[in-house]
Amino acid sequence: MTIFGLGNPGPRYALTRHNVGFMVVDALAARLGFRFRTYADREVARRQFSGEELMLVKPLLFMNESGIVVRKQLERTPDNMLVVCDDMALPFGRLRLRPFGSDGGHKGLGSITARLGRSDFPRLRVGIDAPPLSSDGIDYVLERFPAVQEEVLSEVLQRAADACIAVVTQGLERAMSRFNPMPAPVAEKETGT
Repeated sequence: MTIFGLGNPGPRYALTRHNVGFMVVDALAARLGFRFRTYADREVARRQFSGEELMLVKPLLFMNESGIVVRKQLERTPDNMLVVCDDMALPFGRLRLRPFGSDGGHKGLGSITARLGRSDFPRLRVGIDAPPLSSDGIDYVLERFPAVQEEVLSEVLQRAADACIAVVTQGLERAMSRFNPMPAPVAEKETGT
């Protein structure tokens, strides 16, 4: 399986909301001991995992050109795939796995759909919250998370990495049933209510 994490290249964008896809793939690579190699238009890490070759790919073209890298990668190495990206329509930290769907206005998903000529590819959307009414969506996704969200961002990334592993080891349907429901708030977990 090939897992594509979407984001924008370079230090300016590294910790922005739009780079959650990169962050999830980085968290997954760190956990599994993968090391990335850098090519002209992508970073790729690969090794055996759970009885099959698992590849992690970060397109190094900007978000709206992600489809170029995805298509080239799949032409070179045809494979099942999962795309990981941010989603303004979901509350911060909420995960949503889907087997297919529209791009929902996401430029990276739109680019992949256009380049592949289809939208029937699995995706993991990671919620980043909707922008305030006074904010432009483009500026919003290119900003860092507020401090209160940065404090728990690593937990969100680890849960998203768990979802990726579940897709690989258990299949998309089982992963969806496990990760799509909203987890109970921390207060409820602690009191058992």
